[in-house]
Amino acid sequence: MTITFITGANKGLGRETARRLVELGHTVLLGARDRERGEEAAAALGARFVPVDVTDDESVAAAAADVAGREGRIDVLINNAGVHGPFGDPGELTGAGALAVFQVNLIGVVRVTTAFLPLLRRSDDPAIINVSSGMGSLALTHDPARPESGVVAPLYTASKAALTMLTTQYAKGVKDVRINAADPGYTATDLNGHSGFQTVTEGTDAIVALATEGPGAGTGRFVSREGEMSWS
Repeated sequence: MTITFITGANKGLGRETARRLVELGHTVLLGARDRERGEEAAAALGARFVPVDVTDDESVAAAAADVAGREGRIDVLINNAGVHGPFGDPGELTGAGALAVFQVNLIGVVRVTTAFLPLLRRSDDPAIINVSSGMGSLALTHDPARPESGVVAPLYTASKAALTMLTTQYAKGVKDVRINAADPGYTATDLNGHSGFQTVTEGTDAIVALATEGPGAGTGRFVSREGEMSWS
């Protein structure tokens, strides 16, 4: 049975990913910072709640130890936790605000990946999926035909651009684990005030597709629900 750990899974894309993977037969470990919401979501979906705050080294280490003691391994890690940060005038940004966004969207991925790699390496077919965004694409954010071009979210876009590059570097350097990035697309979630035109189910199509691939599937890819994307 495939064991999948998902961060930020008490709501939005993470929760819907958990729901779909449970239905597909995965043992889902639902990671969330908020214990009450995490326990509620896990109980509703048939998952197991694992408390984790991706901005805290001790919390991430405790989550990995919890899974090591209970399941002994994971097969799929989905780095989903994310925050949007401020919209609008970049002239109003602060260093503290930038650190807060990057702590979740980028550095949190590093923390969790490092902590869970030993558990992934106990799997016969380990995979990591980083939930990135077309908002981090230079091409898409400069294409007036795309919704990404009309949004000014400086820290979110910068953190996702960094995450896509980080994914390629992991894929090049970690040869024994399949590592890819997913672009959910413009999906109605709390992150954008539910303004997205896709449903949360549509927004998880790429994530679920990557989480259910068989052995031998490619690494170092950026995938949307329409298929593989350019890294530009």
